[in-house]
Amino acid sequence: MTDDVAAPGEPAETPAETPPERVPEHVAVYQRIRAAFGDPALRSGDARRRQRAARDESTVPYGKGRDPRGIADVLENLTATMGWESPIARAELLADWAEMVGPETAAHSSPIGIEEGVLTVRCDSNPWATELRRMRATITTQIITRFPAAGIETVNFLGPDAPSWKHGLRTIPGRGPRDTYG
Repeated sequence: MTDDVAAPGEPAETPAETPPERVPEHVAVYQRIRAAFGDPALRSGDARRRQRAARDESTVPYGKGRDPRGIADVLENLTATMGWESPIARAELLADWAEMVGPETAAHSSPIGIEEGVLTVRCDSNPWATELRRMRATITTQIITRFPAAGIETVNFLGPDAPSWKHGLRTIPGRGPRDTYG
């Protein structure tokens, strides 16, 4: 026979493992920054001086490696270190959509999201969606050439949404009016 009750002073067993909680994004960013650059609170002043001396850095004001770097170089290094290249490339893709496809096409289409390598574009009519589907290979090639870090593999073009006929608490199931939209 086994006892299901824990002995005094012993921790009780948990019936099932609980899944780990998701860490909020801002906390995850802080943890990545801390891991990349280290925690200065854990090092003493002497340890930091020894670490600098071990790197063989010159303390001469105009010595080798002491040249200032431009802000673009610093930010590029930071985004590469933190793994932010893909989200930044995706945001640039969405912002530069009109420049990439041209003003006329951009007037009739707009990107609505990126999920798992698929860019979804909403068009204002079905003919525009059909025409852009025919141009999918060209548009995808432009995206891969200009924004390789975005990770876009394909583009999905959608027509306009049909209006919803379900209003109120009581609705009757069915297909609604038999008219086409777009």
